[in-house]
Amino acid sequence: MSFFPGKDPLPGDVFACDAIEHLIIPRTSDLGGFFVRRALPSSRRRLVGPFIFFDRMGPAVLRPGEALDVRPHPHIGLSTVTYLFDGEIRHMDSLGTEKVIRPGDINLMTAGRGIVHSERTPDNLRGHPLAMSGLQTWLALPDDKEEIDPAFTHTEKSDLPLINDGRATGRVVIGSFEGVTSPVKSFSDTLYVDLQLQPGVKFPFGAGHEERAVYILSGSLIVAGDRFEQDQLLVFRPGDAITLETAEKGCHLMLFGGAALNSKRYIWWNFVSSSKERIEKAKEEWRTGRFDIVPGDEEEFIPLPES
Repeated sequence: MSFFPGKDPLPGDVFACDAIEHLIIPRTSDLGGFFVRRALPSSRRRLVGPFIFFDRMGPAVLRPGEALDVRPHPHIGLSTVTYLFDGEIRHMDSLGTEKVIRPGDINLMTAGRGIVHSERTPDNLRGHPLAMSGLQTWLALPDDKEEIDPAFTHTEKSDLPLINDGRATGRVVIGSFEGVTSPVKSFSDTLYVDLQLQPGVKFPFGAGHEERAVYILSGSLIVAGDRFEQDQLLVFRPGDAITLETAEKGCHLMLFGGAALNSKRYIWWNFVSSSKERIEKAKEEWRTGRFDIVPGDEEEFIPLPES
């Protein structure tokens, strides 16, 4: 997904819990009936651990004749993480990869020095109603990994470790949580967990990771007496142990975070780098056609934005 303009919504009433550093209300973009809510980056917070971009896609139903068609576009300096709850997306990239991602699977595409990819509805699903819902996040690469060779890995849902302790069910997508570790590779300390809390439970969220946040996908979440609702992002203060509570209904969350980066990151369109000059170079490379093409998807591309 490409960067879109828009001011951050105001969060509303001040919350009482000292453990919450920021409450972020995502800004929403309507992409022709397909809503995307962008929580990071925002004016209140640029990164949480390595997470520099956090998009909630849908939920929506693509009607017959509608499809997801994100044309080939470039990236540098990051890893994209695609995780679906509904629907399917065909990923193609300049390495020659072609892979359909389905709910619960993980696509991890590491751009490094540069990669081009497209994301489209598979041909066999076009012409039919299709439910679409998921997350796309970007992980900024550490200083010494920003220019590594591009790579792509796909991990099946069945290979992600489960959490099921009576209070919560879910999967560890990246990193380690509750004694289990995901096989998905990360380049720095990273936490990414899909968690369903049962009604009326209390669940600890320890301070083992330097930076931590929660995105509420559905239901309500209570933290130290304050109640938070769907499509809100809570960023917690470092070092504070947190208890996540639910009331009469359960709550579906994504927990995420990790180690803070050692240097500042700049983000422009689809480019992330510790260097403004490197971003300018990438802009010129895309403008002049010096990125690789996507085999099998060479006819279209997203032009470099004018501003």
